[in-house]
Amino acid sequence: MIVGVGIDVVDVGRFVAALARTPRLRERLFTPPERELPDASLAARFAAKEAIAKALGAPPGLRWHDATVRRTPGAPPAVELRGTVADRADALGVTAWHLSLSHDAGIASAVAVAEG
Repeated sequence: MIVGVGIDVVDVGRFVAALARTPRLRERLFTPPERELPDASLAARFAAKEAIAKALGAPPGLRWHDATVRRTPGAPPAVELRGTVADRADALGVTAWHLSLSHDAGIASAVAVAEG
């Protein structure tokens, strides 16, 4: 059963400019393993975190560091949750995530499907 669906789109250029303008933004939004990724991949991770929040109903109080998007070559992206995000997913009965990321032509996008 689908518990929730979220989608988000990010303009990569604007996102990179925001990272340059606000040096601590990278640390505030991303976990240490994510921070080392190229800018377009970071924009896609940001879109994924937004999409995950939307799939969970976008309740207040979710923390950016409580969701990590991991990528293993040859496998789909994986979502690792903890803290506030894991608590919300558990409360909704989420047992699996399906995540799709893309970045092309200056746009990064993500779709998240929460399954229960």
